Amino acid sequence: MTRWTLFSVTVLAAFVASSFFLEIDLSRITSTTILKTIIVFNNQQPQFPLNCTNGKSASTCPSYYPTKLEFDDDSSNTSCPEYFRWIHEDLKPWESTGITRDMVERGKHISHFRLVIVNGKAYIEKFAKSYQTRDVFTIWGILQLLRLYPGKIPDLELMFQCGDRTVVFKKDFQVPKMSPPPVFHYCGEENSYDIVFPDWTFWGWAELSIRPWETTLHNILEGNKLVKWKDRIPYAFWKGNPTVSIIRRELGKCNTTEKHDWNARIYDIQWLRERASNFENSKLENQCTFRYKIYAEGITWSVSEKYIIACDSMTMFIEPRYYDFFTRSMLPLQHYWPINTKNMCEEIKYAVDWGNAHLDNAQAIGNGGTNYIVENLKMKFVYDYMFHLLNRYSKLLKFKPTIPIGAVEICSESMACSLRGLRKSFMVESMVTSPSDTPPCTMPPPYTPETLKEFLQEKENLIKQVKTRVINTKQ
Repeated sequence: MTRWTLFSVTVLAAFVASSFFLEIDLSRITSTTILKTIIVFNNQQPQFPLNCTNGKSASTCPSYYPTKLEFDDDSSNTSCPEYFRWIHEDLKPWESTGITRDMVERGKHISHFRLVIVNGKAYIEKFAKSYQTRDVFTIWGILQLLRLYPGKIPDLELMFQCGDRTVVFKKDFQVPKMSPPPVFHYCGEENSYDIVFPDWTFWGWAELSIRPWETTLHNILEGNKLVKWKDRIPYAFWKGNPTVSIIRRELGKCNTTEKHDWNARIYDIQWLRERASNFENSKLENQCTFRYKIYAEGITWSVSEKYIIACDSMTMFIEPRYYDFFTRSMLPLQHYWPINTKNMCEEIKYAVDWGNAHLDNAQAIGNGGTNYIVENLKMKFVYDYMFHLLNRYSKLLKFKPTIPIGAVEICSESMACSLRGLRKSFMVESMVTSPSDTPPCTMPPPYTPETLKEFLQEKENLIKQVKTRVINTKQ
């Protein structure tokens, strides 16, 4: 034990000492953040930080990291959050047929890359360039999953789409025995079969200087303390790019004018200008000073959703059409306030007026959404969601995964060591530096047709309260 303790201290010291050469801005990473990054998953395991030689990428992936993981018999286990039940629903289209190689290959033309995992190692075959570094940080996240649970991810092959729009539409597979291709994606909708997976920003969005999720959430929660809830600005706030969707363009009409005040304060963000000012005016932790915040979809779903909900403000969802992996179990009037797209401005004005007349209830909804995020969207749960989704997906495969010609083995070193600037900084910050001490959370059972119907009916009943303006303030 003493030897491992000495080793851990040594590598931690080496990590901090080498940070200058890795181009990490340590002035922006607090001691709390460093401890969270390194220790959050592993209290006892030895540490294995990024293993670069002279700051250059290793020619081959090193073999220093453990390849197997055994948990103690008395290791505690926890139940997965309720939203894990949707994994069963997302994989249901292939439940009876299984997944053949032909099905996987038919998703190639609508995917950005193929991921193959064989014997715990990851291989990537790229088909198309994704927007910015979405694919890079998605792949990075998968590599960290392999580091968190070494030897626990079975052999598999999958296709991944990194764009905004869903790509596997139900209408295209109405013919009997015509199975849809399984394609992993960041969002889904009622009319698609896309398999929902955590988005790239959990490991950082370098282009917008948004740090990995743990750090960003910590900063937002600290920002929540700057202004007491009842002292916040009593209007609904939204800031973003209005040009990417009709909903956002319509939302712009709800801004205050000389003739109307819809209780909304809508701000158009200019990313080129923000980049020139080093994003000082768009820091997420400084945007929690309003009592109410608005979530409006972009081209489809938006990664802004989790940041908005985390603000403690009563979040208004403008009738989302798309969903990500964690929001499907959220409930109106408990975690957010639903806004109908019809008469949007009137809907927003009513919500703000209601909230200002029922401050305790509005604050409770805001706190409910934030607590949902804090309790259910820990990075351990994000990885556990990936773990269970990939394990259940692999069990559906009816072929033996093989490494395709042209695929390249990747690892943390091959991805990060040659990088510079924020991309490298965010990778180091979000890196899993040792295997987990505890097993993944325990999956909840799938919905039965009856329990799913009951849940959806409960959600509809709560939305109806808002539509009819008969709000039960005692729920």
